[in-house]
Amino acid sequence: MNAPALHIDPQTSALVLIDLQYGIVGMNVFPRTSAEVVANAAKLVEAFRKHHSTVVLVTVGNLPDGKDLLSPTTDAPAASIAGRPANFATLVTELNTQPSDILITKRQWGAFYGTELDSQLRRRGIKTIVLGGISTNVGVESTARDAFERNYDQVFVEDAMASPTIEAHQVTLKYTFPRLGRTRSTQDVIAALG
Repeated sequence: MNAPALHIDPQTSALVLIDLQYGIVGMNVFPRTSAEVVANAAKLVEAFRKHHSTVVLVTVGNLPDGKDLLSPTTDAPAASIAGRPANFATLVTELNTQPSDILITKRQWGAFYGTELDSQLRRRGIKTIVLGGISTNVGVESTARDAFERNYDQVFVEDAMASPTIEAHQVTLKYTFPRLGRTRSTQDVIAALG
């Protein structure tokens, strides 16, 4: 089955990048390095800004007392916020944050719950979300599932995302994303904006 042709309307599409912040990009990720993910994300940001499209930069962070952390009982508990570097939630400089960017801080994996992301997108008439970030199977996938339930079209930029294991990245790409939207490369997305 041939993939549907990709056309991205700059006026009704938004680039949404998840957790490209110092405390996350410092992790070892696969199948490409954080530096490669950030480089592709920076290309996307530049292309979207050139077309005067909406750019949303999402970070994850918690209050200093940690009381806003999720804390259900799990087999693999989340790491404590103790010991996080001071710049943990600071966006990487390669994204060249601009005043026109929408900055969203989330307190959990997904970028919709408990934030103003949905209202900011809807007020701008956004119908399509182009997603990338770290990590594929956590922040990006959680955001993608929530976006699907809100009826957004989605494009997943495979070479602008990575995960702590190659298996986690591949499972999301193979089984989850095809049911939520379309998966393309950075180059495909930039060409579709033209």
